[in-house]
Amino acid sequence: MPPCARLASPSDPRMIRRLLLLLALLWPVPLLAQAAGPLTLGEILASSALQAPQIVEAMARVRQAEGRALSAEGAFDTVFDVDLQSRVLGYYSGSYLEGKATRPLPGNGGQIYGGYRVSSGTFPTYEDKAYTDRLGELKIGGLFTLLRDRAIDERRGRISIAARDIDAARLEREMVAIGVQARAAATYQNWVAAGLRLKAYKALLELAEQRRAGIARQVQLGARPAILLTEADTNIVRRRTLVVRSEQDYAAAANALSFFYRDENGERLVPGPERLPAALPGFHPRKLGGAADRPDVQTLSARLAQSELKLALAENELKPRLDVRGELSYDIGKAGPGGKSRDGEEAIVGVRLTVPLQRRSAKGKVAEARAEIEGLRTRQQLVREQIAVEVKGIAIAVDGAAKTARLADEEARLADDLAAAERRRFDLGASDFFLLNMREEAATDARVRLLDAEARAALAGIDLAGATADRAALGLPDGPLP
Repeated sequence: MPPCARLASPSDPRMIRRLLLLLALLWPVPLLAQAAGPLTLGEILASSALQAPQIVEAMARVRQAEGRALSAEGAFDTVFDVDLQSRVLGYYSGSYLEGKATRPLPGNGGQIYGGYRVSSGTFPTYEDKAYTDRLGELKIGGLFTLLRDRAIDERRGRISIAARDIDAARLEREMVAIGVQARAAATYQNWVAAGLRLKAYKALLELAEQRRAGIARQVQLGARPAILLTEADTNIVRRRTLVVRSEQDYAAAANALSFFYRDENGERLVPGPERLPAALPGFHPRKLGGAADRPDVQTLSARLAQSELKLALAENELKPRLDVRGELSYDIGKAGPGGKSRDGEEAIVGVRLTVPLQRRSAKGKVAEARAEIEGLRTRQQLVREQIAVEVKGIAIAVDGAAKTARLADEEARLADDLAAAERRRFDLGASDFFLLNMREEAATDARVRLLDAEARAALAGIDLAGATADRAALGLPDGPLP
C-alpha cells in the first residue's frame, strides 16, 4: 500500500497526542502567563486598571450620564416648523404656507424666532390673519422673561443637573477603580506570599530527603540504627503534607490573581511559578490624604449641588411670570385678496403677567429640596468623620504590622543561626536527629511567620492607600480620572 493510502489507526499514539493537543488548544481555560521575568505589582495594577470588569462597567455608567447630558442639551436645539394647508372643497379657496424657526435663549427662559408665510385665495373672516401680500410676509420676534425663568428654568436646570450626574458618575468610577486596584494589590501580595511559603516548605522537604539518603547509607553500613530511617520517613511525610497544602494555597492564589491579570483582549492570565519574585515586594503608600481626597466625599458634594439646583428650580416656580415680547413683520409684493391693510411694516410689543395664587406644588418642592439638602450635608459630615476614624485605625494597624515584621525578621535570623549550628553539631555526631529536625522546622516556621508578618504589613499599607485615595500608589493617575 502506498504511503499516502495508509491511514492512522484510532489507537495510534501519534493520533492520540494530536487529539489531546487540539483539545488543549480549544478548551476554554485561563491562559498561562508566558512573559519573562518576575511579575511585578506595576504589571498587575496596569492590567487591572484597563481590563477589570468593575472598572469597565463604571466607565459605561459614565457614558450613560454623558448621554443623558446630551439629551438635556437638546432642549436648546433650533426647531424648524412648516405648516401647509389648502381648501380643496367649499366656498373659500384659500391656501396657506408658513415656515418658522425657533431657538430658545441659553441665558433666559425666552426664545427668538423668525419665519415666512404666504397665502393665496380667500379665507373666512375668522381666518383673516391668514391673508398676506402676493409675495408673502417675513417675520422676526422674541420673548424674554423678566421674573420667573429669568435666572433659571427647567431646561437650564436639567442641563446643570445632568452635568452633576456626569461628575458623580466619574467620581463613582474613580471610587470603584480605587477599590479594584486595592483588591488587585492585596491579591498580588497574597500570591507572592503563598509562592514564597511553598518554596520554603519545598526547601525543607528537599533537605529532609537529602538527609534521608545519607541516613540510608549509614544504616546499610551499620553506623546508624534502622529506626532512624523510619523517623526520617515520618519526617518526610510530615513535610510533604506541608508542601501539598502550600501547593493548594498557591494554586488558589494564582487563580484569584488571574481575575486582575489579563491580556490585551481581556482574557485572564494565570501567572506561572517562574514569574514569582524572589522576595515579598511590600507596599508603601506614597501620601496621606484627607477626607476631601476621597471620591465618595466628592460624590456627595456633586449630589448636594444637584439638590441645590432642584431648590433653585422650586423657588423659581414661586415667582410670578412676567414676559415681554416683540415682533416685527414685513409684507412683500402687491396687495393680496386681504387688501392693502397688510402692506408695509408692522411692529407689535406685548407684556404678559401670570401670578400663581396658592403655589402649593412649588412650596412642596421647596420643602422637599431643603430637606434633601439637609440630609446630604449631615451624611457628608458623617462620612468625613467615618473616614477620619478609619484612616486613624489603619495607620495604627500599619505601625503595628511594621513592628511585628521587624520582630519576625529578628526571630527568623536567630532561628536560622540555631538551625545552622545544629546541623554542624549533627554532622560532628554531637546532636541527634530529633533535635536537628526541630531546629530546621523552627527556622522554617520562623521564615513563614516573617512572610505572614510582611504580608500583613503590605495589606495594611494597601488598606491605607485605599482609605486615603492614594491614586499613584494604586497605579491610577494622580488626580480625577478623565
